Amino acid sequence: TGSSDPYCIVKIDDEAIIRTATVWKTLSPFWGEEYEVHLQPTFHSISIYVMDEDALSRDDVIGKVCITRDMLAEHPKGYSGWVSLSEVDPDEEVQGEIHLRVEVLGSQGGRQLCCTVLEAR
Repeated sequence: TGSSDPYCIVKIDDEAIIRTATVWKTLSPFWGEEYEVHLQPTFHSISIYVMDEDALSRDDVIGKVCITRDMLAEHPKGYSGWVSLSEVDPDEEVQGEIHLRVEVLGSQGGRQLCCTVLEAR
């Protein structure tokens, strides 16, 4: 039909922490959802998967973005902008990007991740 039913899953070190709402029948979803979660001092990466909800079969992975602890350290005031999606399956071609705002708040002992999932295209 030329559209998707996209939603996002945010994982910290491969543990699903957040699921956004599904935006029905669009290729340019707007979420505008903001989340704050506690970050373990030993975390390695934050992955954001853009999914396509499918009522009749397993949901499809459209693509993902991976943000490592080192990447966040390079942006001490946080990162905001469009990030290209990368493929999850090497046999699949991925097109699209997601607009994120990611910031780590607090000190080593009590850090929180503030992640705003804005939109995609």
